[in-house]
Amino acid sequence: MVSVKQVQVTFDCAEPERVARFWCEVLGYVVPPPPPGFASWEDYDRSLPPEHQGAAFACVDPTGAGPRLFFQRVPEGRVVKNRVHLDVRVGTGLVGEERLAALMAERDRLIALGAVCVQVLYADEHNESCIPMQDIEGNEFCLD
Repeated sequence: MVSVKQVQVTFDCAEPERVARFWCEVLGYVVPPPPPGFASWEDYDRSLPPEHQGAAFACVDPTGAGPRLFFQRVPEGRVVKNRVHLDVRVGTGLVGEERLAALMAERDRLIALGAVCVQVLYADEHNESCIPMQDIEGNEFCLD
């Protein structure tokens, strides 16, 4: 049996570089170096046939701990709720008002980057607070 060593999360989107750079800001990720022989990603992109230019982009965790995120252009827009989404874990280890304050501060930071707050789910007797949101192309994620 083969054991999985790495996971990449792939996003279908209209503007791969724009969405990738948004997620770099959200997660503290970086754009990886361009392929060998290219001084920049722009140089690499210009080397592709026109129909492939701007079709993909990626970002990586600079520590190497998190998964690579890959963004690919698709012709169709998003029409239904995501079946899988990212949980951005900003409240880990926090409870009650302290957790809610951390989530709200991150919500405000991400709104300034173009994210949309869907709602704030407040703690109850079973669950802690979390905030469902959408990225700049409407992909759902949660602040948890």
